[in-house]
Amino acid sequence: MMKTAKLMTNNNMRVISILSAAIFLVSCDSGSKSPASETPGTDTVPAFILKADTARKTVELPAELLPYEQAVLFARVEGFVRSMKADLGDNVKKGQVLAVIEAPEVSSRFAESEATLLSAKAKWASSRDNFERLYRASKAETPGIVAPADLERSRQQMLADSAGYEAAARQSQAYKAVSGYLHITAPFDGVITARNADPGTLVGSGAMLFTIQNNRTLRLRAAVPEVYVNTAASLKEVAFTVDAWPTQQFTATLTRKSGAIDPATRTELWEFKVDNSRQLLKAGAFAYVKISMERQGISYVVPAPAIATTQERKFVIVVKHGEAQWVDVRQGMVTNKGVEVFGNLNEGDTVLVKGTDERKPGTSAHWKVQR
Repeated sequence: MMKTAKLMTNNNMRVISILSAAIFLVSCDSGSKSPASETPGTDTVPAFILKADTARKTVELPAELLPYEQAVLFARVEGFVRSMKADLGDNVKKGQVLAVIEAPEVSSRFAESEATLLSAKAKWASSRDNFERLYRASKAETPGIVAPADLERSRQQMLADSAGYEAAARQSQAYKAVSGYLHITAPFDGVITARNADPGTLVGSGAMLFTIQNNRTLRLRAAVPEVYVNTAASLKEVAFTVDAWPTQQFTATLTRKSGAIDPATRTELWEFKVDNSRQLLKAGAFAYVKISMERQGISYVVPAPAIATTQERKFVIVVKHGEAQWVDVRQGMVTNKGVEVFGNLNEGDTVLVKGTDERKPGTSAHWKVQR
């Protein structure tokens, strides 16, 4: 009886082991078949149809306000400042005397040159009269009254005195010009923005006395990045703001472009003219200018994720004949719609929404075109 019970127990254990092994094999088989049941080509990749577009955007660039005219006035002769007739912030007119310098030696040389000029003029006038008298006498009916040698000598003396008179006149003009340096005058209408001397100060030649600016009109200069320099062909006016008037917008008219790219900053300098007749703006202030850019001709704009970037290249993935192909591109403007790209692209191309170097050329998938 004990042997029979023991035999039944062993048989039961053997059955349980067999059933457990079968269950394990079934579960493993069902797990291994799950991924294999997927059919190739079910990888769905979003794409879009490339369309020709015009790239447009408004960029805000830093700029600087400069005076339309500016001059630094220096003393051109050494002397003492006799008087300062203008001060900081004064509005002055062209030709107005701003300062007077006292230099006795300059005045003395000018007076001496004037006296020399008068003496030379009198000497020339005397020799001229003498020559004219002898010349008339030589033409009289009575021959031999004036010897030819005397007439020639008189003519030569007149010419020498004439040359002396001309030299004295030029010297006098030179000293007159130097004496004019004693009066510092305004070269144009403007405002005094710096004053660097006081009455009684000894100034040397080259000492700075005033800075004058024409602020009725200002120059607005902005450095435009290279990518934008050919995108504003029809631009005439721009709007800008300054920190001093944060809620007010001003306008400026485009007047000139530098015509060259600065190799240090890769920018082109654009200059605008600003009417400042109300004197609200100050020269030297920073400004923020808004410029509307528009690419001339056909452009292609793609979403930013569509551009894949590696160490060697930038590219988008185009589907041709059902397979992925890498097409190298160069970036242009970044707009609200996406990124402007240039390359071997055509309208109607199917482009993947997300570019990645993990999707190799020649691979295929289920390309789902987004509308």
